[in-house]
Amino acid sequence: MWAYESVFYQIYPLGFCGAPRQNDGVLEPRIRKVADWIPHIKNCGADAIYFSPIFDSDAHGYDTRDYRKLDCRLGSNEDFAEVCGELHKNGIKVVLDGVFNHVGRGFWAFQDVLKNREQSPYKDWFHINFGGNDGYNDGLWYEGWEGHYELVKLNLRNEAVIEHLFSCIRGWVEEFDIDGLRLDVAYCVDRDFLRRLRGFCDTLKPEFFLVGEILGGDYTQIMNDQMLHSATNYECYKGLFSSLNSMNLFEIGHSLLRQFGPENWTLYKGKHLLNFVDNHDVARIASNLTTKEHIPIIYALLFGMPGIPCIYYGSEWGAEGKKEHGSDDSLRPCFEQPESNELTEWIAKCAAAHKGSKALCYGDFHSILLTNKQFIFERSFEGQRVLVAVNADSEACDAHFNANAGRARDLISGETHDFGGGSQLPPYSAFFWEIY
Repeated sequence: MWAYESVFYQIYPLGFCGAPRQNDGVLEPRIRKVADWIPHIKNCGADAIYFSPIFDSDAHGYDTRDYRKLDCRLGSNEDFAEVCGELHKNGIKVVLDGVFNHVGRGFWAFQDVLKNREQSPYKDWFHINFGGNDGYNDGLWYEGWEGHYELVKLNLRNEAVIEHLFSCIRGWVEEFDIDGLRLDVAYCVDRDFLRRLRGFCDTLKPEFFLVGEILGGDYTQIMNDQMLHSATNYECYKGLFSSLNSMNLFEIGHSLLRQFGPENWTLYKGKHLLNFVDNHDVARIASNLTTKEHIPIIYALLFGMPGIPCIYYGSEWGAEGKKEHGSDDSLRPCFEQPESNELTEWIAKCAAAHKGSKALCYGDFHSILLTNKQFIFERSFEGQRVLVAVNADSEACDAHFNANAGRARDLISGETHDFGGGSQLPPYSAFFWEIY
């Protein structure tokens, strides 16, 4: 699967392109801005883009009006097709947000229900009680997503709904040549629908990638051979920044051992979770870490641990952002042009090391040394061995461990390392030692 050897770059298009918060009905080809960023995205080491919602919506993208039409605030379908063509020419895969659990109140079929009520041919597309009422005083009740009634839950056991969604996905492949989908709130989505989705997508094109959003619990609920290939690794997202802020690397060490360790009870051995340090729903990592020197270290852990690394646009140069007054706007800003600094260059080196190493893409996980402030673990695959070593302390550390090897090359810097001469970890440092 191509995704298992990739580095993802996430873009929230409506924010990235500076679109109005509410759909103003004005066609503006803002999505073409993505093409201008291709050199920067490639320089960061990414070779796949995950686009948050792009289709016609009421406001933020997750309130879809029409799955067949690009949001006019971003441009036309033709605009996006040309952007996808440029991305593919540059070796960058395209993954779209599959928002199938719910739609917006402006969704054409729901509008028909509001107009024609019991006579609407689409009344069974949703979970509706015509004897009730909702907060919009529609004279009917419907199920919303987790109490958000601007998001109308779809009936994913209705064959007409399934047929419509599958026809839209097929259209996205034919029109945009997309390479996969990220399933929004996949933890809510009907499991039988996920099974059917996997079977359908397997027929569309080779190695069509499916990853699902899940916040906690057992990820194999949705990530298995019958459903999705991958899932969002929120457990390690929290563990990464929390362990650095508390200077307790045992937290992330425990999570990685629980997920990928050598024991038989390990949860996700052989699986490839989507790893991230921030995204469109959470504070940017530069705002989340209390010690700025830990930013390069957390990215080293991101690219060194098992799974698929994903960068959120702007965070590669240290952009900050937190939720303000319950709004996500500051997390989803418009940047006029990409920036580059030492952090960007560091991430690019980590990304190149990850993509160039089968051990880092597919390797087993073994903890070698773990303290509150230092963490060394091994990734091994078919004779390749890479030791990922980090020191989160402000002071140097002499690490004592048995590497069962003499020499190595750091995949980040290219410098050689002699284990026989001792392994000193400078303050706030990280290494990917490939043993030879």
